[in-house]
Amino acid sequence: MQESLRSFHHDSQQSTTGDTMNKSELIDAIAAKAELSKVASGKALDAVIETIVQAVAKGDGVSLVGFGSFKSAARAAREGKNPKTGEKIKIPATTVPKFAAGATFKATVAAAKTKKKK
Repeated sequence: MQESLRSFHHDSQQSTTGDTMNKSELIDAIAAKAELSKVASGKALDAVIETIVQAVAKGDGVSLVGFGSFKSAARAAREGKNPKTGEKIKIPATTVPKFAAGATFKATVAAAKTKKKK
């Protein structure tokens, strides 16, 4: 059934950059892989996301070996250009979230891309 949902999504909503799994589809996949209910999978996913967001917002990093690391990074103030008028504008300093993919994640994605090209 999961495969039929994915093929329906693929056929009905073609993306120029490939398929993008939405939250509902991710919950379905988690439920199937972990043999959990969709409700339990949704709660678990929400808890993971909330925990990562809160940790990064506090300035802590979150490292999931093989998957990647989440952290916050300071972005310095800089000067930009208004694209409509060309007028110079000041862009204030800010803190942004960053994600760095882990080696296993990178290798898996690279291997999948290589298989698709063949």
